[in-house]
Amino acid sequence: MAMDKSYRKGEQDDEILGRIRKQVARRPRRTPPSPSPTRSPSPIPSRSPSPIPARSHSPIPTGPIILMVVSIILAIAIISVQSTSGNFVILHEVPEGHVGVYWRGGALTKTISNPGFHLMVPFITKFEPIQVTLQTKLVSDVPCGTTGGVMISFDNIEVVNRLKKEYVYDTLLNYGVHYDKTWIYDKIHHEINQFCSSKSLEEVYIDMFDQIAEIMKEAIQRDCNKYAPGIEIISVRVPKPNIPATIRRNFELLEEERTKPLRSRSWQRKRQRHIEKYCCQTY
Repeated sequence: MAMDKSYRKGEQDDEILGRIRKQVARRPRRTPPSPSPTRSPSPIPSRSPSPIPARSHSPIPTGPIILMVVSIILAIAIISVQSTSGNFVILHEVPEGHVGVYWRGGALTKTISNPGFHLMVPFITKFEPIQVTLQTKLVSDVPCGTTGGVMISFDNIEVVNRLKKEYVYDTLLNYGVHYDKTWIYDKIHHEINQFCSSKSLEEVYIDMFDQIAEIMKEAIQRDCNKYAPGIEIISVRVPKPNIPATIRRNFELLEEERTKPLRSRSWQRKRQRHIEKYCCQTY
């Protein structure tokens, strides 16, 4: 019995050993790597950095932007051209020889701008250029009556004047933009009538005609110095007044009578010189 057990155990061991050999035989055998011959290390070639490809962007549409900018510029130009003064100006120009004055909400501001381009808020601020250089005002058809009741008239009385820059605000505050109507046009009418009402036709037309311009200048400047010191009257030119045709003919005849003795004396002097010259040549 003992021999049978040992014999069976030996067969089992042989069987297990055979299985293990079969499993080992089925596995692939690894071949050891063959030794490679020694080689000198080859230099690594330097590579230039490859350019980074640019990102593709979608093109920006510049057409609408350019059109919008041009439209804005044209709109500003049209507004400035159509209204050189008023409530709708955005970009306005003050010409040379002028200053710009501004009203905000109907009230005159103390802002005085020099010549050039300026900006302002439309619909709120109003702009007006005021001339501060020499200017000539033409007062036409000024009627007046003399002490004798004769109606005469003056055509195109010229008044050269200037508004001082430092008095622009005070003058416009008291008399407005059309200050010249009060102190030049209306004043000329008043002073001419005052002068003619105390003079005869002969004094106005002949005797004192050369003094009328200076009298008008002094009268206007005297009142301006008192009430509107910013207005300076440079000169006044008064033309010959228009009088009725019949009266003008009488003055012409009177002037002819006055010049007859002068012509006669002039002829006598010429004749006397001629006689003296003849006598000197004879002797």
